[in-house]
Amino acid sequence: MTLHYVGALLTGGVIGFLGGLFGKGGSAVATPLLSLLGFPGFVAVASPLPATVPSTLVASAEYWRSRLLDWEIFWWSVGVGTPAIIAGSFLSHAVGARPLLIITGILVLGFGIQFLFFPRDLSLAKAAADYPEGRRPSYWRIRMITVATLVGLISGLLANAGGFLLVPTYTEFLQQPMKKAFACSLAVSSVLAIPGTIVHAWLGHISWIVASLVAAGAIPFSHLGARLAIKTRAVKLERWYGLALTGLGIFFLFQV
Repeated sequence: MTLHYVGALLTGGVIGFLGGLFGKGGSAVATPLLSLLGFPGFVAVASPLPATVPSTLVASAEYWRSRLLDWEIFWWSVGVGTPAIIAGSFLSHAVGARPLLIITGILVLGFGIQFLFFPRDLSLAKAAADYPEGRRPSYWRIRMITVATLVGLISGLLANAGGFLLVPTYTEFLQQPMKKAFACSLAVSSVLAIPGTIVHAWLGHISWIVASLVAAGAIPFSHLGARLAIKTRAVKLERWYGLALTGLGIFFLFQV
């Protein structure tokens, strides 16, 4: 069992770095890694969730210091996404995971291919520069509410903080530049992980030893990942992100 716990600590390091680099909590990546280490189903699914809170806060602080966080997006996402993620968490027993994983896999794969082969962050960044208070496309609040509701429900069902869906939906539907989407995703994920953690803890799904080890590994590396992302050219970062999303989407589809 000692090797299992060492593996959980290393898993934390991996997801912390990737989370800081790509603006996500990392629980969607941690679950398969913990499963490969031999941790039982719900422990592997739910235990990474509380670990995302401190690691995403640390990474988010780096983006905040770089003035990349859009507070309006943050508050709308938290206000609408919190009840949605609670509802999704309670529905996790009743709803079959297979169709949800298929839909999620197709969405993530599609976003990944688009970011990888059709990057457009430069055009988004130039457009955003014309709106120093934040770019607001047409039907802004309807888009915001829709994104937060759907991501919240899916995140609650899959026991993660939703970062793997927040970034692509912020860029595609809210038309935010990549680094700003990363900043908002990390800040929102740190909050959305809390109600999901409470519900799954109440349901008895979380091993706090595993969660603590994952957090201990994730916190220092999330800081490094965020610093690297902020210093990396947006076009290169968008292609890296597209590659990561494509791999994650293929993984989701192979899971079913």
